[in-house]
Amino acid sequence: MALPTIKFLKQPTSQDWVQQAIANLDTILLDHSHCERKAAGVALNLMFRYPAHAKLVRMLTAIAREELEHFEQVNQHLEKRNIALGPLGAPPYGAGLSSQIRKQEPDRLLDSLLVSGLIEARSHERLGLLADSCVDGELAKFYRSLMVSEARHYGVYWILATTYFARSVVDRRLEQLSLVESELLATLHPEPRIHS
Repeated sequence: MALPTIKFLKQPTSQDWVQQAIANLDTILLDHSHCERKAAGVALNLMFRYPAHAKLVRMLTAIAREELEHFEQVNQHLEKRNIALGPLGAPPYGAGLSSQIRKQEPDRLLDSLLVSGLIEARSHERLGLLADSCVDGELAKFYRSLMVSEARHYGVYWILATTYFARSVVDRRLEQLSLVESELLATLHPEPRIHS
């Protein structure tokens, strides 16, 4: 049965990823910790880069705060499972999407918002898949609770993109970036990650 596609994503996550993730939950949890920390950092970096964009600063302040709360919550689950915080090699997903961000303004702002939104949309989808497949009831409940936040986050990045850019410009660029996002996930990365 085909999985439903989340808004903005061209292709749903494969069952191969679900099986790989469930078989390596400790690694997925550790990677999830890194993802939450990076997401907070992205929101903060955008706030520092565009301090005159009042709506962006206000909305991303809330996101950065929430991502740090999630970071702490994931770390609590790691502690319960006696998993030490430590480095993990990154899959090509994040770097591949970041390489699509154009350097000149205002394109840089648009691409940064859309790439962040795509990552949040994929996180929303994958946390839902983990919640549905995880046999650890406490962890499944935790993943389900985060789904709502991830959906709100990708919505915020979309709202900001359409606040500062014409809808036609946003739609055209989102179409291009969505295709890249799906291509980056077309082949399952050998190391289990939230975005592999």
